[in-house]
Amino acid sequence: MLRISDFVLRIYYLGALLIKIRTDHPAGIKTDLLVLVACEDQAAYLDPQLQELADRAHDWPEFAGKSGDELLIYEPQGVKSKRVLVLGVGKADSADREELRKAAGRAVNRVLKSSLTSLLFCIPEFKNENIDRRAAAEAMMEGAVLANYRFDLYKKEKRHKPIKTILFYADADFAGRARRLAEHAEIVCTGTLLARDWVSMPPNDKRPARFARSIAKAAEKEPLETVVLDTGDLKKNRMHAMMAVSAGSSSRPQMVVLDHRPREYDKTVVLVGKGVTFDAGGINLKPAGSMESMKQDMAGAAAVAAALISAARAGYGQRLVGVIPLVENMPSGSACRPGDIVKTASGKTVEIGNTDAEGRMILADGLHYAISQYNPDMIIDMATLTGSCVVALGENIAGVFSTDEALAGQIVVSGGKTHERCWSMPMPEDYRELLKSDFADIKNVGKNRYAGAIAAALFLSEFTGKTPWAHIDIAGPAYGSGGSDYCQPGGTGFGVRLLVDVIENL
Repeated sequence: MLRISDFVLRIYYLGALLIKIRTDHPAGIKTDLLVLVACEDQAAYLDPQLQELADRAHDWPEFAGKSGDELLIYEPQGVKSKRVLVLGVGKADSADREELRKAAGRAVNRVLKSSLTSLLFCIPEFKNENIDRRAAAEAMMEGAVLANYRFDLYKKEKRHKPIKTILFYADADFAGRARRLAEHAEIVCTGTLLARDWVSMPPNDKRPARFARSIAKAAEKEPLETVVLDTGDLKKNRMHAMMAVSAGSSSRPQMVVLDHRPREYDKTVVLVGKGVTFDAGGINLKPAGSMESMKQDMAGAAAVAAALISAARAGYGQRLVGVIPLVENMPSGSACRPGDIVKTASGKTVEIGNTDAEGRMILADGLHYAISQYNPDMIIDMATLTGSCVVALGENIAGVFSTDEALAGQIVVSGGKTHERCWSMPMPEDYRELLKSDFADIKNVGKNRYAGAIAAALFLSEFTGKTPWAHIDIAGPAYGSGGSDYCQPGGTGFGVRLLVDVIENL
């Protein structure tokens, strides 16, 4: 863990891996907690001793092996572990990655709440087509790492200490692959935790310049070139849309560019992340109830930065560029007004119909900069862009808008694998009429309150040219108030695992 004086931030390095692979039989390993899974209808393990242990849970009427079932056995005979925790995952034919992620998360949370110090997971081997041992191991490793996290930087009393080592059992035939899976899971999941830290951080500690320095600090140990554009650079690049959004704040705008450039590559992929470090709405001030969580309006920027850091650390062969515009949207005498007309970096003029439709303004400049500077093979932007997308898809699914069906399809597939779920949304051409302005090339909001997410995506498409492009609206899943089996309340880090998987499969 690393603290830097100008931005309280934890950065997880892989000098010592959290996950360790053990090849000796679990029955002979001393640990506080041995974790097994059990199905409703068939065996989860080929090893007879492990399956016999899992079957003991079925002797108790309160355990049926259903999803969410748990049974703790103290000092069981035949094993050196002090406790055995059996977790139900439902019927074997329907068991999937997410069920195992959640099970691993529940086990880690039990350890954290009980002040235990060690646990050992046994990877199941289901006899179904949904999930093989590799996928099961990867999912449980992800769930364990993601659950082993609390955002408690601002609390004097830190009630739950993270587990220092999490053990996974793998037989000799699978051990080598298990170690590679563990390393990759930690790379991607620690990136997710980094994004969670950034999103949950209060806005007074992540104003644009400080957030930019923090991203640069987090990237410095990776094979990434980092450039931070300040106000002078933004003016030279005619990024007047970004500057208009930030005009009401005393905090000046910044743009961070992260560039992972292998010696040889055949594809350039650019990621653009919306970074509004606090969104008061500008002159079109948000109501109080809608403003309290607006520290999370930079979740797209956090996801893009953390995904770039993770992908660079993993050593992917594509050239990967992150373009991250950072602003604060505040009301003041110098703020932009409804009715103002702003010339974007692309040369297109935008009539501001609502100052609270600010994310698309900074993305317009970011997208144009990314395409003009890097001529990418494809570009993906990620943003907490519209409340309309939350109305359409709820708080747990992101909307995908794209000019490229193959790219949109890959994003949806990766969303299914990572459980950072996405749904492909329409972009009908006739809806462009909603954005027509009498006085400028385009307006930043539609003519009415309907189809807000579609109108926002169509606005962004005006700045992408012919480059294959996808926009991911994460307004719903970027921040959670209730938490889940492997994510506490606050920033979810949504998008990091999704983007890394997309990159890996391009």
